[in-house]
Amino acid sequence: MPFEVKDKGLAEQGKMKIDYAAEQMPALMEIRKRFEKQKPLKGTRVGMALHVTKETANLVRTLIAGGAEVAITGCNPLSTQDDVAAGLAKEGVEVYAYKGETKEDYYRYLNKVLDFEPNATVDDGCDLISEIHSKRPELLKELIVGTEETTTGVIRLRAMEKDKALKYPIIAVNDNKTKHLFDNFYGTGQSTIDGILRCTNLLFAGKKVVVCGYGDCGKGVALRAGGMGAKVVVCEVDPVRALKAWGDGYEVMPIAEAALSGNVFITVTGNKHVIRTEHIEKMQDGAILANAGHFDVEIDVDGLERKAKSKKRVRWQLDEYVLPNGRKVYLCAEGRLVNLAAAEGHPSEVMDLSFCGQALALEYGIKNRGKLGPRVHALPEEIDREIAELKLKAMGIKKDELTAEQKNYLASWKEGT
Repeated sequence: MPFEVKDKGLAEQGKMKIDYAAEQMPALMEIRKRFEKQKPLKGTRVGMALHVTKETANLVRTLIAGGAEVAITGCNPLSTQDDVAAGLAKEGVEVYAYKGETKEDYYRYLNKVLDFEPNATVDDGCDLISEIHSKRPELLKELIVGTEETTTGVIRLRAMEKDKALKYPIIAVNDNKTKHLFDNFYGTGQSTIDGILRCTNLLFAGKKVVVCGYGDCGKGVALRAGGMGAKVVVCEVDPVRALKAWGDGYEVMPIAEAALSGNVFITVTGNKHVIRTEHIEKMQDGAILANAGHFDVEIDVDGLERKAKSKKRVRWQLDEYVLPNGRKVYLCAEGRLVNLAAAEGHPSEVMDLSFCGQALALEYGIKNRGKLGPRVHALPEEIDREIAELKLKAMGIKKDELTAEQKNYLASWKEGT
């Protein structure tokens, strides 16, 4: 099987990491057991652009257990775990990924996956889907369904749908309650702080941490930063989210004001140039910049490169920039998503839920071949609930059940005061 990885010799270490992660993903393991028996994905060629991590490797194993053939590449140049990529290659998976990919290799690898001629796709950020529509439209006639993992990708897909550019059905796994309420909130919160700590070894206690964006991811980051003793400021454009941040006890102000007093700045918006050079020039000496959004556009890194008098790497994944005013700012992980570029991404327990959603979304799409139109779809609520039930059962947690009387009450409008 063809593959391109950094070092095949890392395969044994990668296998151990994948196996260890599997122990933390019991719900997905239950789906794998069923897939092995029923083979619901038999005859499906799945092309994947996901972060090549130990958790993703377990999703790959699950899809293969279900009868699928798989080709995978990364969805960010800095997020691949090289030992995991080597481990997948040794298992016979067509994998193209290494940490630190050039832009040329990144797109070459996307097209290697498309050369596999998939009839289903799994994407994280919509780059694979975009490449199909813009450069490989001949593949569209064979595509049954796709899935999308992250908020940024769903935003792009909805724009495609609005422009009537989307040509095959995509299931927005990101919109599952068992995904965005857990992965985005708990996962991003913890792993973002983890990435910044690995870059900087910073003491968060007493620092003013500015969180740009207060969606599910931003809420998680703010909560974890506050839990470590930081004073949290939130910057938002949405009035409801800004009000929620205020109600949660955080200061709320524009980034132009927060730039004057913040110590650590974290972008998690899904938008472009949230922190610009006009803001960076106002920052205190030693300010730290980090991005937890999917693409490296939230901080204007190109503008910073142009403005800075000098740049040097002072720690692993930490670059020092000296500004014309003599102050220094530090950029984590080149402005790419810090939780995966500088750490290992979300804990396996969280990704268990997200990747249950991916596996079941593909199964749902294949079962409903020809019935789903070329638009963005939500996974049915009963499948989302099934994922939660699997996780609760795996953890040995019991919950209440509605009585017949309660079900009737909820289904009726006649009984009142």
